[in-house]
Amino acid sequence: MNKMEIFRIRTDDRRGEQLIILKEKNGNGRVLPIIIGIFEAEAIRMKVRGVKTARPLTHDLLKGTIEQLGATLEKVVIDNLDKGTFFAKLVLRTNSGREVMVDARPSDAIALALRASSPIFAEEKVLSLTAAL
Repeated sequence: MNKMEIFRIRTDDRRGEQLIILKEKNGNGRVLPIIIGIFEAEAIRMKVRGVKTARPLTHDLLKGTIEQLGATLEKVVIDNLDKGTFFAKLVLRTNSGREVMVDARPSDAIALALRASSPIFAEEKVLSLTAAL
């Protein structure tokens, strides 16, 4: 697995798509461009910019729920790319030490990881498949 960081969030004006670009934190600096929805892009932008809201947004709500259940978000893993669609897992650790993996869209997983100050990883096979595109 390769540790990733947010490199850029941008809008593709030609296609009207939101794009988040992750970059390897260590290693040779490969990038992982992921098309995401406008609402998820805005949730990520708000957190990156330090915008505070009066009430919890969806990703804040999920973070609070995880914490109230006595678990932590250990990490996010972007673990697959199939027919142009990325897949991710939330890796949770319960207060008893049990690891629980939850399927998630990468955009939601990244927005949650930012709020929980949790690391983001990409499987090597995903980076290799992306480099081949």
